[in-house]
Amino acid sequence: MKIKKLIFTAATLGFIFASCEKSNDNLSPDDINLADDDAVADVIFDDIFITADNALSLLDNFEKSYSGSKSGEVMIVADSCPVVSVTFVEGTGKIITVDYGDECEGFYGQTRSGRIIITVDGRRRVEGSSHSVVFENYFFNGIGVEGTRVSTNEGLNDNQNIVFSFSLTGGRLLFPDGKTAEREFYREREWIAGYDTFNPWDDEVFVTGNASGLSISGEAFESTIVAPLHRKRICPFPVSGIIEFTRGQQEPFTLDYGDGECDEYATVQRGDETREIILKKKHRLFR
Repeated sequence: MKIKKLIFTAATLGFIFASCEKSNDNLSPDDINLADDDAVADVIFDDIFITADNALSLLDNFEKSYSGSKSGEVMIVADSCPVVSVTFVEGTGKIITVDYGDECEGFYGQTRSGRIIITVDGRRRVEGSSHSVVFENYFFNGIGVEGTRVSTNEGLNDNQNIVFSFSLTGGRLLFPDGKTAEREFYREREWIAGYDTFNPWDDEVFVTGNASGLSISGEAFESTIVAPLHRKRICPFPVSGIIEFTRGQQEPFTLDYGDGECDEYATVQRGDETREIILKKKHRLFR
């Protein structure tokens, strides 16, 4: 009888441990919120990359066609309202200010205010050229943005595609209720279409890299792009690609942007559990 009792106890303990392990694999609301926050943060910082790249592209075209005095010239970026001023400094340096004023609504209903300051060293298409971006009271869809973002033209890769590296240090998103989220990253952006055209809407890139930070709830996390994010300028979110997240002692989970469709759906997965989420350009605090 004792032997049977011991066997039953061991089996029971095994079931309990298995149940505990399985519960650790479950997706929690914090996991879903982190994936959602990351998607919104990517929208914000990708929008900044696009803004800077538009300004640099227009600046290159301006310099090719204009031979007069180069100081304080004004141009308009490919959006509905920001005013862009360019100050030329000694050598190849330039300072570009993208000013959205008190509030500016873009083509897709995104609101921006404040200024983006871009310091440029060299022409956009020249290997080794770089630019840095900082912010002055800048807000995107009601979220304040801080940090320094640096991008460098890394030249052609083995596929003969141009690659830009970009890093973010001291990144913070500030919410109206006083909460913040912190983020730093290093990523590379490989242009697979549209780099040599004057039409920005045909641009396509593969994005790779990693990030770390503190979530809006104050929890540290790390993320790695394990399958390149495929971004098309005409689509609001990546059409494919997978990001893996690690936080605390939890098992990693992934955010999968899909199989190429230009839509607003993504899948969060840990183990055998999956959840579909609807991606938004606005943070859930504003929905």
